[in-house]
Amino acid sequence: MNRHISFERLHNFRDLGGYTTADGRVVRWGRLFRSDSLGKLTGEEWERFLALGIGTVIDLRYPWEIDAKGRVPEHPAFTYHNLSIEHRPYDQAGLGPDVETGPFLAEKYMEVAHDGVKELRQVVEVIAAVATSTDESVVFHCASGKDRTGLVAALVLALLGVPESQIVEDFTLTELATERLLADWRADHPGQEPTWPGYGRAPADVMRLFLDALTHQHGSMADYARDLLRIDEGLIAALRRNLLEPAAEPELTFRRADHRDLPELVRLRDSAARWQIARGIDQWKPGQLGEDHFRARLADGEIWIATLGPTGPTAGAWELWWDDPAAWGPQPPSAGYVHRLMTDRRTAPPGTGRLMLAEAERRIAETGRTLCRLDCLASNPRLRQYYETAGYTVVGEQSSKDGGLGNTYAVTLLEKTVPEALTPRSTKPAR
Repeated sequence: MNRHISFERLHNFRDLGGYTTADGRVVRWGRLFRSDSLGKLTGEEWERFLALGIGTVIDLRYPWEIDAKGRVPEHPAFTYHNLSIEHRPYDQAGLGPDVETGPFLAEKYMEVAHDGVKELRQVVEVIAAVATSTDESVVFHCASGKDRTGLVAALVLALLGVPESQIVEDFTLTELATERLLADWRADHPGQEPTWPGYGRAPADVMRLFLDALTHQHGSMADYARDLLRIDEGLIAALRRNLLEPAAEPELTFRRADHRDLPELVRLRDSAARWQIARGIDQWKPGQLGEDHFRARLADGEIWIATLGPTGPTAGAWELWWDDPAAWGPQPPSAGYVHRLMTDRRTAPPGTGRLMLAEAERRIAETGRTLCRLDCLASNPRLRQYYETAGYTVVGEQSSKDGGLGNTYAVTLLEKTVPEALTPRSTKPAR
C-alpha cells in the first residue's frame, strides 16, 4: 500500500488513513495527512495540494525555521497554526558517526514529549476541532516530516486506538523518502555531507524505544496523553468520531479468566488507577495489586473478562466473590459480590460497565443466589450514582473497611435483587 502522495518538492507527504484500531475500526482515508515542510510548495503542486480539501495546516517547526525556509502560502481555504512542539534545537546532520540512531532519537522524542506538553495538547485540540466541526482534512508537518511529525502521528494514532505495531510501521515509511531528503540537504549545503549516518533515517527501533520509554514512565502513550497533556475522554471521542470509519456495534464476549490472564488483569487495574489519579480521585494506586492478588482471587472466587468478540481485545474485567466479610460481615449464602469492575478506556465502547454488571448478575442468578452486592468508596459520590442508576440501592455503610492494603476506609454498601430466571442481556453496548 503506497501512502505517499506524489509531489516533486514534497518528499514525505502521506495519508494516515487505512490503519486498523484495536477494536476493529479503520482510520478514514483523506482526513489526516503528515508531511515534510509545506513551504516548498509552488506552481502546479500548490494546486494539487489545494485539491486535497485541507482545512487546517499545523506547522510544528520553530518560528526561526519558518523565517529561514518559508511557510505554506496563505489561502482562504485553510487555517494555519504554528505550534512548535520542540524546545531544544539541535543539529542532526552535524552529529558524530558514533551516535546510535535509535537511542539518540528516542531520547530526543522523550524530551519533546515532556517539554512540549502545552503545544502537543493544542495540536490534538486543533485536529479534534476540525474533525468535529467540518468534513475537511488536516495536515501537520515539520521540516522533513520525520521526527516531530512522527511523534504527533504516533500520539494521534494511539489516541485513535491504532496498535503499536502499526504506529511503528507508519514511522518507518519515512525511509522511502530518505534519499530525497538527503538530496535537499546537499542542495542547501553545496560540497558537504552530513557527518551523521542516521540523518534522514527512520528505523523501527527509534519509535519502539520511544514507546517503550513512554510506557515505562507513564503506562502507555494513551496514559501519557491523559496524565500529562490532560486529554480527556471527550477529546478522544471527538477524534474517533470523525477520523474513524463508522463501525458496526461491537458485541462483548465474556469468559472466565485463568492464570494466563494475570498480566492483563494487572495492566487493567494499573491503567484504571492512573485514570482515577488524573481526575483527582483518591482511590486506587498503580502497583498496589500485582499478580499475587489476582491469583488469590482465582483460587477463592471468579474473575471474568469482557472482550470485543471472541478473539478481540480486552474491554474490561471484574471479580466475583461468594462472600465478603470485610465489608458486609458474616452473611448467609444469598449473594454474589462484585469487585474491581474495570474497563479498558482505549477499547471499551460506551455501556461496557453496565453490560459487565448485567453479566455478573446473570452469573449470580445461575447459582441460585438472589442478590448482587458491591461497595464503593464513601467519598466517591459519582460512582455511587453510577451504581444507583444501574438499579442498585444503598443499604448501609461500613466506616472502617480493611481492604488488605494496610489502611481502613469508609465504603457505601449497595445491593440489587437478581431475578431467578434472569436471561442473558444484549451484549451490544448502549449508545
